[in-house]
Amino acid sequence: MPLSTQSQADDEQYVLVASLDNARNLSNILKAITFKDHAIFNATPNGLKVTVEDSKCLQANAFIQAEIFQEFTIKEDSVGFQVNLTVLLDCLNIFGGSTAPGVSTALRMCYKGYGHPLTLFLEEGGVVTVCKINTQEPEEPVDFDFCSTNVTNKVILQSESLKEAFSELDMTSEVLQITMSPSQPYFRLSTFGNSGNAHYDYPKDSDMMELFRCTKTQTNRYKMSLLKPSTKALALSCKVSVRTDSRGFLSLQYLVRNDDGQICFVEYFCCPDEDVEEE
Repeated sequence: MPLSTQSQADDEQYVLVASLDNARNLSNILKAITFKDHAIFNATPNGLKVTVEDSKCLQANAFIQAEIFQEFTIKEDSVGFQVNLTVLLDCLNIFGGSTAPGVSTALRMCYKGYGHPLTLFLEEGGVVTVCKINTQEPEEPVDFDFCSTNVTNKVILQSESLKEAFSELDMTSEVLQITMSPSQPYFRLSTFGNSGNAHYDYPKDSDMMELFRCTKTQTNRYKMSLLKPSTKALALSCKVSVRTDSRGFLSLQYLVRNDDGQICFVEYFCCPDEDVEEE
C-alpha cells in the first residue's frame, strides 16, 4: 500500500499514527455516534476512544481497539484532541465510501500533538488525497459515574429483537419507559404516543435474550429525543447490552462487527427523565 512508503523521518514527528486498509471500518463506527458536530478523541496504547455528548444528559463512546488498525503507534501514554466529526466523516468518505467488492480506501491518520491539525492520507486506486482538520483542546467529558458495581439490572439481547420492538412501538412518544424486573413482565418497553400506549415485552427465556440478570424491579423513563441517536448504533450492531444502575441511569452497549469481522463497541449513557408525572 503506497501510504506505508512514507519515510520514517515523517513518522518521527507524529505522536500518533493509525493506519487502516479500509477506512470504512472507522467511518461506520463514527457514524454510530454522530449526533453532534464535535467529538473528543482520546488515544492510548489500547486504541482509540471517541466521545460525543449532548447537554450533559447523553454521552456516546466508540471504542476502537488498537488491533483493528494495521498500524497503531502512539508515543505518549495518552493523546487527546477535539475535532469536528462531520468534517472528519466527509474526509473519510471523500472517495464516496465505495462498497464495491475489492475496492477500499486506505487511511493513514497522523497527529503531531497539541495545536496541530489531524492529518489524513487517503488512498484509493493509486490516488492519494491529504486532508488536514483543525483540532481543538479537548473538553473534559462528563463523568456519568456508571460503574458495574452499581448495576442493578442487565439484559443482553440480539439487536434484531430490539429493532423489531422499536418498529412496533410509537416513536411519537416523548419518552421510552423501560421496566426491568425479576418477575413478570421481566423486560418491558413502553411508549405513550399519539396513537395511545404501547408495550413490548420480552420473556426472560426468549431466544432473543442471551442474558437476564435482574435484582430488583425498576421502571424508568428516558427522553426519546436522547435515545434516537443510539438507533444508528443499533442498526450496525448484532448484540446489545441494556443496563441500569441504582440511580436509573441507562447504559446501552452495542457490539458492532466491521467489514473484516472484527469487533468494536459503542456505548450510550442516558440519564433518566425526572420531569415525568407518574401515570
